Amino acid sequence: MKYLPIDSNLFVKNRTKLAERMMPGSIAIFNANDILPTNADGTMDFRQNNDLFYLCGVDQEESILLVFPDAPNEKHREVLFLKETNKEIAIWEGEKLTNETAYNVSGIRTVYWLQDFHKTLRNLMYEAETVYLNDNEHLRADTAVQTRDDRFRKWCKEEYPLHNYERIAPLMHHLRAVKESEEVALMQTACNITAKAVNRVLKFIKPGVMEYEIEAELMHEFLRNRSKGFAYSPIIASGFNACVLHYIENNQECKDGEVLLMDIGAEYGNYASDLTRSIPVNGKFTPRQREVYESVLTVFKKAKGILRPGIVIADYHARIGEFMTKELLKLRLITKEEVDNQDPNWPAYKKYFMHGTSHYIGLDVHDVGNYYSPVEAGSVFTIEPGIYIREENLGIRLENDFLIGEHETVDLMAHIPIEADDIEAAMNS
Repeated sequence: MKYLPIDSNLFVKNRTKLAERMMPGSIAIFNANDILPTNADGTMDFRQNNDLFYLCGVDQEESILLVFPDAPNEKHREVLFLKETNKEIAIWEGEKLTNETAYNVSGIRTVYWLQDFHKTLRNLMYEAETVYLNDNEHLRADTAVQTRDDRFRKWCKEEYPLHNYERIAPLMHHLRAVKESEEVALMQTACNITAKAVNRVLKFIKPGVMEYEIEAELMHEFLRNRSKGFAYSPIIASGFNACVLHYIENNQECKDGEVLLMDIGAEYGNYASDLTRSIPVNGKFTPRQREVYESVLTVFKKAKGILRPGIVIADYHARIGEFMTKELLKLRLITKEEVDNQDPNWPAYKKYFMHGTSHYIGLDVHDVGNYYSPVEAGSVFTIEPGIYIREENLGIRLENDFLIGEHETVDLMAHIPIEADDIEAAMNS
């Protein structure tokens, strides 16, 4: 891993929080992600299962975590199962975790090799009444490909049909939504790396540069600062491309007079950052571009003012819709008549601002959390309003990451230029 070691106390705390919420006599089992194939003997880069990583910090394939708070044998209350290393694996792939290094990473004393899993599980299952099984229950999950957790759920229920089974995802969603201070520090590091990359490209962007060249500059800065790379597929969208919300081709020329929309973020220690800036390619906004930019920035600032503990995201988005409606009226993009006669299920402002304003962020860029419960202090959200005017080849979005505090919302990206004057000054310095 490129990132520096993470204090195992974080994972000890996370497991303790989970154990406190589990039913008496229950056991929870988490599997690592697969290494996915491409073609021939190729594979994709490994990306750990975020629930397993959250609980133990192990960033290695073919790993299993077992949490059994009421196990009669104290050493089996937390157990890690790891792929056994050997000289040949060390030669071809590098050394894997040992019992001692796994303890240093996770704080878990009991570490067995993977071949001992089924025998150990059989003994523990006789002592458990309920089994928590994991699944990807993200609202927008694409579950076409089976995971190790998917295969394990099927096997476990067939092998032990008389146990009670529960979903662990609701507990994990609640826990992961509220960050520990160590998690916030990792996210702040990701934001700081993103800041360095933005400062780099603000001096690089000019007419004639290709979108992919900007992507390359960003990646260079990420890697040289211990980031694995982009936390998600980057959007480097010039001109009309900025009006395509998930444009990722990044293969067009940035032209004089256009605005470039960059939706990018570095990953650090498996934690994501998520930033969007809209930048004049030639270093100077036109009056119309600045007018739209200022409207988006106004909504951005008002959103920060109301994203507080206790607000429900649906109510928050409704308020943002009101703010955006006022700005679109000022921009002459919608009329009062359209607002008066709007469909409540698709308000008039949706023609130019069709996505949500905020989402959880953490180990996933669109992190898990309960969108129907009041926002809790310790959560981290994006704020990302935008206006997309296809008929003007103009898309403006602004986005930072915010820690929700008890008394104030902290902008983790406050050091990255966002005011139009500051953007122009950085580009022309």
